[in-house]
Amino acid sequence: MAQNNSIEALIDTWDYADGDNMDEYLKELGIGMMGRMMAKQVKPRLIITETDGKWTLRTETTFKTTVVEFTPGVEYNETTADGRELKGIIQFDDGKWIQKMHDKNGKLSMITRWIDEKDQQQIILECGTAKVHRFYRRAQ
Repeated sequence: MAQNNSIEALIDTWDYADGDNMDEYLKELGIGMMGRMMAKQVKPRLIITETDGKWTLRTETTFKTTVVEFTPGVEYNETTADGRELKGIIQFDDGKWIQKMHDKNGKLSMITRWIDEKDQQQIILECGTAKVHRFYRRAQ
């Protein structure tokens, strides 16, 4: 396994463990009540892979599976599970995955991922005044 402070430590399959404040974050993104209710019920599985410098983040839920493929530092397009179209860029900095995205109206959101001292994937999601903390454990 890669060292915890290296970005390669994120390469694995991850199961959702816990989180907070998701409703406020989804409201900031402009997600309606029904979408927020559905999102709060899912426990995503994340699969992160890398091949020849191209990274893939696959998010699987009972509702929908989405895939984001990117090269660090290069802008990419993404369609979210709820149908929003985003442009984003992901950069790696000191063992952290920093993902900045904006929608067609310019609404900015950011996701930061890293591996903590307990070998869990920590994730901070930010949009407007909302800040969410989630963590995932390696799948068994």
